[in-house]
Amino acid sequence: MKAGVIVFPGSNCDRDMAVAIEQATGQKPAMIWHKDAALPRGLDLIAIPGGFSFGDYLRCGAIAAKAPVMRAVADFAHAGGHVLGVCNGFQVLIEAGLLPGALMRNAGLKFICRTVHLRVETGDSAFTRGYETGQIVAYPVAHHDGNYIADADTLARLKGEDRIAFTYVENPNGATADIAGILSGNRRVLGMMPHPERAADPALGGTDGKALFAGLAAALERVA
Repeated sequence: MKAGVIVFPGSNCDRDMAVAIEQATGQKPAMIWHKDAALPRGLDLIAIPGGFSFGDYLRCGAIAAKAPVMRAVADFAHAGGHVLGVCNGFQVLIEAGLLPGALMRNAGLKFICRTVHLRVETGDSAFTRGYETGQIVAYPVAHHDGNYIADADTLARLKGEDRIAFTYVENPNGATADIAGILSGNRRVLGMMPHPERAADPALGGTDGKALFAGLAAALERVA
């Protein structure tokens, strides 16, 4: 699996993401600057890491979504490429229109930084195939704007199409229906607030995120 990691001014999880991908695939991902207008050829996965792109000015992810590289990321996604957005990356994907809904300020109006438990709601995606549906996993969260909001029609569509990937066991931010991560209609774009790349090595205090990258690598190796 060949992967690329998008880097914006303010990204602070790009190296963690690159390490997790390299551990799963044995290949260093391409690090792609936000001003690049084109992606390296032959990529199977684009990862948009967490951080504070452009200082979170205007809205989280709003400026990054207009960066030159995002046109190429959108083309990649629309052509069926796999895209993973974590935390700020989830916010960027929503602002870019690649996933539905919005991410608002946490219900408690405080930055949350701790480990939370998640329920895997579907194993039917390249991102979640390494887990059992209903499995409880522990990932860190670190965000101020992770309160996922969706209107009734969008929520019904997400539920009806089995596109809710993860929910919080104990909702830390007020997210609608406890949603922590969602899939696109073709199941090839995943956005999530918790950080699997920070739970992919025993030195980080947990390894529950490792299965996400291992499962993704296995799935994409078969179709490459």
